[in-house]
Amino acid sequence: MATLQKIRDKGSVLVGITIGGALLAFVLGGLLKSGSSFYRDDAMEIAEINGNSVKQPEFQKIVDEYTEIYKMRAGNASVNEKVSEQIREQAWQVLVRKYVMQDVYEDLDIQITSEELLDMIQGENIHPMVRQLFGNPQTGEVNRTAIVQFLQSLETTANPQQRMYWNFVENQMINDREFTKYSSLINKGLFVTKQEAQIDLAERNNQFDIDYVVKSYTTVNDSLVTVSDADLKAYYEKHKNEYKHNANAQIKYVVFPVSPSKQDDELTAQWMTDRKDEFSTTENMTSFMRLNSDVSYANDYVKNETVASNLQSFVKEGKEGDVYGPYKEGNSWKLAKIVDFKQLPDSVKARHILVSVRNQADFVKGQHLIDSLKTAIEARKITFAQAAKKFSQDPGSAAKGGDLGWFRKGQMVPQFEAAAFSGKTELQVVQSQFGLHLIEVLKRGKTTEHVNLAVLVRNIEPSTRTYRDVYDNASRFVAEGTNEKAFDKQAEEMKLSPRVATLAQGQQAIAGITHSRQIIRSAFQAEDTNQLILDNKEAAIFECDDNFVVALLVNKQEDGISSFESVKPRVELAVRKEKKGEYLAKQMKGSDLTAIASANGITVKKATNLNFASYAIPGTGIEPAVIGAAAACKLNATSAPVIGNNGVYVVKVSNKVKGTDTNVEAAQKRISNEINYRAAFQAFNELKEAADVQDYRIKFY
Repeated sequence: MATLQKIRDKGSVLVGITIGGALLAFVLGGLLKSGSSFYRDDAMEIAEINGNSVKQPEFQKIVDEYTEIYKMRAGNASVNEKVSEQIREQAWQVLVRKYVMQDVYEDLDIQITSEELLDMIQGENIHPMVRQLFGNPQTGEVNRTAIVQFLQSLETTANPQQRMYWNFVENQMINDREFTKYSSLINKGLFVTKQEAQIDLAERNNQFDIDYVVKSYTTVNDSLVTVSDADLKAYYEKHKNEYKHNANAQIKYVVFPVSPSKQDDELTAQWMTDRKDEFSTTENMTSFMRLNSDVSYANDYVKNETVASNLQSFVKEGKEGDVYGPYKEGNSWKLAKIVDFKQLPDSVKARHILVSVRNQADFVKGQHLIDSLKTAIEARKITFAQAAKKFSQDPGSAAKGGDLGWFRKGQMVPQFEAAAFSGKTELQVVQSQFGLHLIEVLKRGKTTEHVNLAVLVRNIEPSTRTYRDVYDNASRFVAEGTNEKAFDKQAEEMKLSPRVATLAQGQQAIAGITHSRQIIRSAFQAEDTNQLILDNKEAAIFECDDNFVVALLVNKQEDGISSFESVKPRVELAVRKEKKGEYLAKQMKGSDLTAIASANGITVKKATNLNFASYAIPGTGIEPAVIGAAAACKLNATSAPVIGNNGVYVVKVSNKVKGTDTNVEAAQKRISNEINYRAAFQAFNELKEAADVQDYRIKFY
C-alpha cells in the first residue's frame, strides 16, 4: 500500500501534466430530450481528425479517466472549474495525438508488445516512470522485489481505483515509448555533414566589432511616403500566410448589473433590528452566529485597542453583555456584543510536537502516538525536547526540541493560538490543518485586557424584487435591440455603454464578466450575424453571477486567412514601414558614417563581439538582417543601407577576430543534438497540420 500511496504522491511528476475534470449534465440532459437533435450522428461529433469523425463520448471517457486520476492524486472528492478546464485541454491533446499518430505508427510498424511492456516494468530496460516509483532517490537503485510485490497486490489486495491508476501509468509508458521509437526513426534519418559543421564553426569563430548608424522608422512622417490601395493589395497577396487566424467571433454586448436597491438596504437594516433582542440574550453565541451571520464568529479574545475604531469607545466603556448597533459599515449592517473580558498575555513562548495527518488512518495512528508521548512526558520517562527531536514532523522546530520561540496573536493557526494563549499550563493536544499538536507553554508575556467580541454581520444583497426589476429592464432592451442599429439606439436611450469583444472558441470567460462561457458557446453556435445571441433555451438574456448580459453577434470567422478588408490597417502599417525603409535608405547612402550621422541628425554607435550566430545588436534590438550584412563585410568596409526591424542601418566592420575552435566532430555532435531535440516535435506539428484538425468542442463545453 505504501507504493500505491507513492504513486498518488508522484502522479504529477510521472505524467507531467495537470489534470482534472467535470461531468456534463447539460449534455446528458439534451440527449434525454425526446426528438432532440443530439440524436443525430453529426451532432455528437466533437472533432474531425485525419478524416476520422470523433464522437463526444470518446472524448468524455478520457476526461472522466483523467478526473479520477486527479482526484486520487490530490486526495479530493471533486475538482473545481479551473481544474476541469485544464483536464479538458489535456484530454484534447491526448485525443489529437492519438488520431494524428495512429496511422503513422501503423505504417511504420511501431508497436509495443506485452514482452516489451514487461521489460519496461521489471526487466533490463526499466522505464523512468517505474524507476521514479520504485527507485531510491539517493542511490538511484530500483527495488525489484517491491515491483514484483506491487504487481502481485494488483491481483489480490488492490481496489478498483488503484488498478485503474496503474493501468493509466502503463498507458502513459506505452504512449511515451511509441513516440520515442518514432523520434528515433526521425533522428536516424538526419545527418550533419562535416562541411556543415565547418561552416558553422567558421560562423561562430569569426567574431567582429562594428560601428554603425541607425535611423528609426518613427522619425519619418507618414506624409513623406505614398501608399496606394494597389500597394496594400500586392503586399497582402505576398504575405497572406502572415494573416492566418483561428476561429473567432466578434460581439457587442450590454451589462445589467444587479446591485442592492435602497429598499434592500432598508430591509437588511430592519432584519438586523428584529434580531437584536435574540442576539443580546442568546446563551449559545456560536450556534446563533452560525445560523444568522454572514461572517463567522471566531470566539477569540483580542486586545481592546485592536478592535475596529468605531467600536473602541463601546469596548472601553461597556461591560459584558452590552450590545452596540445596528450600524452600517460598507455593504453590511452589523450588531456588536461584548461576550467576555479576560486578562491574557500579549505574547507566548511555546514548543510543540507535530504529527501530520492526511486521512482517517493517519489520525488514528497520530492520536495514539500523541497520547503516548503526552503520558511519557508527564511521567518523566522522556523529556519534551527528546520527544520532539525524535517524533515531531515539523522540521523547523524539531531540531530545536520543538521550540517555537516567542510569538504574538495572529502568528499561529487559530486552533494552536487559542490553546497557547488560554492560560493553561498543562500539556495540551490540538488539531489543526497541519495535523495533531502536543503543546507546552514555556513562558507568557505581560498580561493585558482582551475582549471576546461577537459581531453579527448581514450583507446587503439584492432581493428577488430587485432581480426582477433588473431583468425587466434587460427584457425591454431585448424587445427593441434586435439588430446592431437598434441595439446601439436602445443602449443610448437606456444610457448604457455597449462593449465590444473578440472571442476565441477556447476562451472561458469574457473579460470582466465571470461565468460567461455560455455566451461564448452560444456566439459560436449562432448562425446569423447582426442578431441577438440566444442561449440553449432560446433566451437572449444571459445570467452571469450578479449580471444580466444581452449580446449581439457582429461577425464570425472560421479558421483561415483573414480577408484583406479585415486586416487592412495592419497591412497599411507594414507597407508604410517598407516605404519608410526605402525612403531612409536613399537618405543614408555613403561610406563615411560620421557624414551620414551628421546629415541625418543621428550618432555613430558601436557593438562588439558579434558573430553570424548573433541575433540582436545590444541596446538596439533583434536585427538578423543587419548581423548578416555585417558578417559579409570585409574589415574596414562599409555596408550599403540595410533595412532592419527597427530602422535603416549602415554598418562598418572595425575589427575581426578569428576563433581557435577547430573541433569539427564536436560541432557535428552539437548541431546534431540541436536538430534531434526538435525534429520529432516539428514532424508531429507538420503531421498535425496535415491532419486538418476540426475542433467542435464548442458544442459541448
